[in-house]
Amino acid sequence: MNGFGGFLLRRSAGTVITLLAISVIVYVVFFVTPGNVAQITCGPRCSPEQVHQVAQQLRLDDPLYVRYWHFLQGILVGQDYSTGTSVEHCSAPCLGQSYQSGRQVTQLILTKLPVSLSLVFGAMILWLILGVGTGVLSAWRRGRLTERLLTGVTLAGVATPVFVIGLVLMIVVCGQLRLLPFPQYVNLTEDPEQWGWNLLLPWLSLALIEAATFARLTRASMLETLAEDHIRTFRAYGVGERSIIGRHALRGAFAPIIALNANNVGSAVGGAVLTETLFGLPGIGQELVHAVNVVDLPVVVGMVLVIGFFVVIANAVADVLYAVADRRVVLA
Repeated sequence: MNGFGGFLLRRSAGTVITLLAISVIVYVVFFVTPGNVAQITCGPRCSPEQVHQVAQQLRLDDPLYVRYWHFLQGILVGQDYSTGTSVEHCSAPCLGQSYQSGRQVTQLILTKLPVSLSLVFGAMILWLILGVGTGVLSAWRRGRLTERLLTGVTLAGVATPVFVIGLVLMIVVCGQLRLLPFPQYVNLTEDPEQWGWNLLLPWLSLALIEAATFARLTRASMLETLAEDHIRTFRAYGVGERSIIGRHALRGAFAPIIALNANNVGSAVGGAVLTETLFGLPGIGQELVHAVNVVDLPVVVGMVLVIGFFVVIANAVADVLYAVADRRVVLA
């Protein structure tokens, strides 16, 4: 197939292959490790009977390819777990069962995911507004004091870790100025206003880091577009500079911005661990840290797979959006 339909088909096939490759890597890293996998999975406080039960559930006596097939089968169609006195069904996508809480990993992730998505998508709106706006202003004021100041600010933003920005914001805004309470997650359905106020500082902490990257990309793309021949033609015909910036140059710079934004959304879902831990947000990042600390292997595996899924899907969406913005990608 040629054209956009063929591009979508090829990109979809590549996405599926990548997801399968990630599942293989995750399985090998976590389940084919030196030592007693059943003991590691169950935890240090498990009795020999519990370790034996975990070994049966993980099918450790089966060949490696058979064990991986059952692992993949659980994700695709679900599987059954023996609780000792009864059999519990885990519906697809089944990512296993926590040996610390006894809950299904999929259900655990679904309770934590809205928090992480609230953090990421709220921050996304801010980093687009701040980053693109700063980049446009920097390109417009090229060679002036405004551009040098904005360039210095964006370089500082790229170099500053998110936990430093978060700590400074909490100390200044919550501690000294007392403009906002210390963040405490409130469910959106319970109180939308408090939900937004309590997430404002985490949004800013994450957005300021990403906005610096968007500002640099927007500035570079704008300067490249402003140097093209059709922009010179507009200026020769007397078109105003604001119209050239807003209607023509910014439109030409949109393709890389769209692609970077889609990539950043996927990466931010997994990279929000520091932000969630710093502000005490009960998202998948904080749950992943807890699972690692207590060696709850099924939860760690499930979280890593979900984060990998978001990153791969976000990259696929970025490629499609880039192709929509620039059809030359389809023919490449």
